[in-house]
Amino acid sequence: MPQNFDPDEIRQATRQVLSTGIIAMAAMLVIYVVWSGVYTVREYERAVVLRFGRYHSEVGPGLHFKLPWIDRRVLIDTSERSLRLPSGTQDTSTRGQQMKINKMEEEQSLILTGDLFAAVVEWTVIWRVTDPQEYVFSINERQVEDTILAVARSTMHRVVGDYSADEILTGKRNEIAAAALEEMTEQLAVYQCGVSVVDLQLQRVTPPERVRPAFDDVNASIQQRDQLVNEARRERNKMIPTAMANSDKLIREAEGYAARRRAEAAGEIAALLSKYESYKEAPEVTRQRMYLESMERVLSTSGPKTILDSDLKGLLPMLNLNPTATAP
Repeated sequence: MPQNFDPDEIRQATRQVLSTGIIAMAAMLVIYVVWSGVYTVREYERAVVLRFGRYHSEVGPGLHFKLPWIDRRVLIDTSERSLRLPSGTQDTSTRGQQMKINKMEEEQSLILTGDLFAAVVEWTVIWRVTDPQEYVFSINERQVEDTILAVARSTMHRVVGDYSADEILTGKRNEIAAAALEEMTEQLAVYQCGVSVVDLQLQRVTPPERVRPAFDDVNASIQQRDQLVNEARRERNKMIPTAMANSDKLIREAEGYAARRRAEAAGEIAALLSKYESYKEAPEVTRQRMYLESMERVLSTSGPKTILDSDLKGLLPMLNLNPTATAP
């Protein structure tokens, strides 16, 4: 027998199927929206949100949400990256491998100095994205590296050209690196590419292979000169304290002698004043005493003396003309 269906049951079943389908579609839509709208920014990244292709906002690390089909997020790596120049490769090799370069790389590393010599210069540029918005709307990552490479090469050639070969190969490396870093920072700011140079390090500055033996001889001479200078300074440091001690000793002796002479002069002046006072009281007696004291001082140091009487008629009876003869 044919089965009769109740129209109400059919409508109710239809509504249930439709409601279940709508709920399923809504759930799928919600899942899609969540899946396509939620994104994560890692701790070393920044995200630039574009709405209809235009800049909307910039967000930091964490979990974020964007509108599907309307917003687009661009993740920017803001960690520090490095370029080994002049080759322009990523600086990821070990130190021992970095020191091994072939002849072609050495030719690329030659830079003309201010005194028209050539030096092999290798350096590392450490850079990072500091303005994600400028970085997104200016140039892409490959063009950024090309720009940094071009600016670094031109800057280093210009800076090295301001110094002589001796300054570059000896004591001016830090000064050259600082000057190149400052100029690169200014040039990249003009280009508005959203990146900045964090540090610039000179890795290897050597003379070309053909003149390296002569340069090594010069270095040996400089080291010998420095050794002699250090020895001379060490000897000077030893002698200066001794000379200062002798100087202080002589000064103290001179001061003592000066004090003694002043005391003696003061005593002589006091004696003269005392004699003067005595002379004023008894001039004749004082004059006679002074005469006798003076004669005593003179005669006591004059050797043998012969005293003659004023009544003596001649000198011959008193003189011994033959000291070896025996007296009668």
